[in-house]
Amino acid sequence: MTEVRVDGVPPDLTDAERHMWQTFRAGTVCDLGTRIAEEDDPHGDAVWGPGRRVRAEVVALLLLAGPEPVPGRVGCLKLRGAHVTGRLDLSGGVVPPYVEIRSCRFDSEIQLSETRFGTLRLDNCAVPRIEAARLHTEGDLHLARCRVARGIRLTDAQIGTDLLISQAVFRRDGRGRAFAADGMAVAQDFQADLVEAYGEVSLRAAKVGASMSLRGALLVNPDGRRALNAPTLTVERTLYLTSIAAPEAGEAARPYDWGQTPTRGGPERPFECRGGLRLDDGRFGDSVDFYGARFELRTEQEVSLRRIQTPEFRFVGEAPERGRVVVSGSKVVKLVDRSTSWPGPGRLSMEGFVYENLAPRGHFPLARRLEWVAAATPEYSPEPYERLAAVLRNGGEDSDAREVLLAKQRRRRSTLPPAAKAWGYLQDWTVVYGYRPGRAALWMAVLWAAGALLFSGHRPEPIKADEHPQWDAALYALDLLLPVIDLGQEGQWKVTGGWQWAAASLVLLGWILATTVAAGASRLLRRG
Repeated sequence: MTEVRVDGVPPDLTDAERHMWQTFRAGTVCDLGTRIAEEDDPHGDAVWGPGRRVRAEVVALLLLAGPEPVPGRVGCLKLRGAHVTGRLDLSGGVVPPYVEIRSCRFDSEIQLSETRFGTLRLDNCAVPRIEAARLHTEGDLHLARCRVARGIRLTDAQIGTDLLISQAVFRRDGRGRAFAADGMAVAQDFQADLVEAYGEVSLRAAKVGASMSLRGALLVNPDGRRALNAPTLTVERTLYLTSIAAPEAGEAARPYDWGQTPTRGGPERPFECRGGLRLDDGRFGDSVDFYGARFELRTEQEVSLRRIQTPEFRFVGEAPERGRVVVSGSKVVKLVDRSTSWPGPGRLSMEGFVYENLAPRGHFPLARRLEWVAAATPEYSPEPYERLAAVLRNGGEDSDAREVLLAKQRRRRSTLPPAAKAWGYLQDWTVVYGYRPGRAALWMAVLWAAGALLFSGHRPEPIKADEHPQWDAALYALDLLLPVIDLGQEGQWKVTGGWQWAAASLVLLGWILATTVAAGASRLLRRG
């Protein structure tokens, strides 16, 4: 253990540690680097000599019980280009000073469990592991561009303002997790643009007070079930799982440039998920955005969005070649999608999926929309058809709504027994299940003309010679066709032989036509 002299300075400090001690008191930067990018890269192969080494126990002493600052200054740790040896353990401690560590190497894990910070910034550092369960910061937590060899744990951490891990690289721990932050709460933004995670990213029951961005992120978990596991995630504004303008060559390698952002207008890097994604029961205050997202799934894996709730859902990425997309039970106000974003039959499930408005990107004809519904219902279910018809009708697309309901009836017909199926075909051929009422009038006109033509060459004898109307073939045919309504012709004439069969046929066809019209009308009234 490092001893401390009466004046507060440990007697066995190295030159590098003494410099760090002095800059801490002055609130200035302790830069142990060479200012040569290749030699200062903490992730490279360059050997860092003894002049850049500081012991973790000295760093801990400064942060937990550091000296008084120089009068007129604020004591803080600003460390660059150092090789921190030993295990940095601040567990359960309170760290009042501002901490900013850039482009440093750690040869052992950083232990921050239940530690309280003001603000903690680690930028472009190489760390074996970060253990920070129940960490608490009053300000930001920055881990931008860090590379963590055995994962990070932020379970139940409380971040007072922003969490920034953009361009960081996390590899899996012994349990297969690269970033474990179940129950974490971030008061403002969670920014993870261009992050790479090789293992499960676990954010179960996490809460973000503003927006959460994984634009351009690469999540890979080939050995596990999910690459992103975030059920009951709450984001008060927007969750971005989208593409982003890719950084120019060399940008990420400049360890001293903290202000860099991806260049606009250049090539884009998509959000890419190689493994299952789970956002079940999530709540998102503004939207969930999948613009340009790519999924690489195994057959048994899913993009699971069960029971999410959000005002706007933008599903405009690339359809996965394998696996399933599940939005069952979700409730959104506005659905923004592309015809090419959804998987094919048997790989889409949306039972109970409620949406109020459709805003397709690009060409999304009704025929493709019906294929979308059919893909989600390997076994017939009326609810997706009725939901789509209601949305189209509310948007003023009455004709398209009728086409959807007609498609529902035809799909239902395939599940019926033979007799009911035959009745369904008859309704389809005659009045198109009531959704095209003009066809009933056409059939009636054809049958009436045929009957009038048939009976125009035959004048039957009246039943009562002294009491009968004048014979009119057209009126007689119409009286036969119209059930219930009596035009005073049908019961007044003796029809025998083949003419009797002809009359009976017209009566039967009239009843069939009337029944199909009534069935269609009842459906229209129920729909209304």
